[in-house]
Amino acid sequence: MSVVSQVILKSDDELRYPSSGELKGIQDFFRTGEQRIRIAETLAENEKKIVNKATQELWKRRPDFIAPGGNASGNRERNQCIRDYGWYLRLVTYGVLAGDKEPIETIGIIGAREMYNALGVPMPGMVEAMRCLKEASVSLLSNEDAEEAAPYFDYIIQAMAD
Repeated sequence: MSVVSQVILKSDDELRYPSSGELKGIQDFFRTGEQRIRIAETLAENEKKIVNKATQELWKRRPDFIAPGGNASGNRERNQCIRDYGWYLRLVTYGVLAGDKEPIETIGIIGAREMYNALGVPMPGMVEAMRCLKEASVSLLSNEDAEEAAPYFDYIIQAMAD
C-alpha cells in the first residue's frame, strides 16, 4: 500500500485530517517518484540480463545446487529457479514503486518460505540466491538508485533467513 493510501486510511479510521507530518511524508513520496519509476523501469527492462547474471553467480557460488542430486540438477528445476528470480525481481519493483515493503509481504513473501520448506528447498540457498539477485540488480543502478532499491532486496533476504 502506498504512503498516500496509508495516510488516507489511517486518517479516516481516526476521523481526522492528515497531520502535517503525514502530509510531509506524502510530499517526500511524490518528490522521489521519478527515482522510483526510473529504478522500476531499469529492473524491468533488464530482467533477463539480471536473472542470467544472478543465476550464473549462484551456480558459481553453489555448484552443489546443479550437481547430480542438487535442488537444481535437472532442466525443470533450473527453469523453476530462474522463473522464481523473475518473480522476486517483480516483487522488488512493486515495493519500490509503492515506496513501501507491504506489497512484497502481501503478494509473495508470506507463503514463500513455507512453500520452499515443503518442497525441501534449503533456505540458506534461497538467501544466497536473493543476494545474487540483489547484486546483479544494483550493479545496473546508479549509487543513489541502488541505495533506494537495496532495502527491498534486503527485506526479502531477511524474511527468508528468519
